[in-house]
Amino acid sequence: MRLLSGASAPRIPCSLLSFPRAMPRRLPVSASRAACRAASSSAAAAAGDGGASAQKPWLFVGLGNPGKVYQGTRHNVGFEMIDVISEAEGISLSSMQFKAMVGKGRIGDTPIMLAKPQTFMNASGESVGQLVSYFKIPLNQVLVMYDDLDLPFAKLRLLPKGGHGGHNGMRSIINHLKQNREFPRLRIGIGRPPGKMDPANFVLRPFNRKEQEELDFAFHRGLEAVRIMVLDGFNKSATYVNTAQSSGMLNR
Repeated sequence: MRLLSGASAPRIPCSLLSFPRAMPRRLPVSASRAACRAASSSAAAAAGDGGASAQKPWLFVGLGNPGKVYQGTRHNVGFEMIDVISEAEGISLSSMQFKAMVGKGRIGDTPIMLAKPQTFMNASGESVGQLVSYFKIPLNQVLVMYDDLDLPFAKLRLLPKGGHGGHNGMRSIINHLKQNREFPRLRIGIGRPPGKMDPANFVLRPFNRKEQEELDFAFHRGLEAVRIMVLDGFNKSATYVNTAQSSGMLNR
């Protein structure tokens, strides 16, 4: 996936413990300043408690289906969103843990994990439930990214909690979290199928060139939303995403 200009940026040097340091990248100025604030706050907190308590990572999960036949299809935009974050932040998804491709790194001074469940969409919860349980990640630090038929194409919506909305991957995750729905999600609009096309067939269609350009813009905004969430909190990230201008406005 091609990143838009300005998507990559410098990372703050820090001790990474079990979360390896990625190669230095270049963040936009506003995000870089936020990263400095976050690093300073983390350092102060560590000094205050002697660094005794380990900081829990954020877990970013993208939903999709494994295999080349599903690459580049609408149902796999969650996977593609993870790939964009992975490339921009220099985090390699190099290990297989709990039925998912997993990468560990940091944004600023905050540890993060990226995951792409390899269970196929409808069984995503098998992987996500185990990752959350094993790493003891608070649910408000688990962001699930997935395709949504009910949103206009390439539109993003960031919510703090909710139901599955008929999405089988989300249904599986909620089931494996013992019906707990109190975790954020980034919905990525893929639009409605044309005419009387079966939605099951529509979600497996690839994108044309124009659609891919619009999607690249949406992924760029999703990347910035993740950075803001980690550095400045969910509410600021939600405001950024949910009031963002459309890609069409850039051409005015």
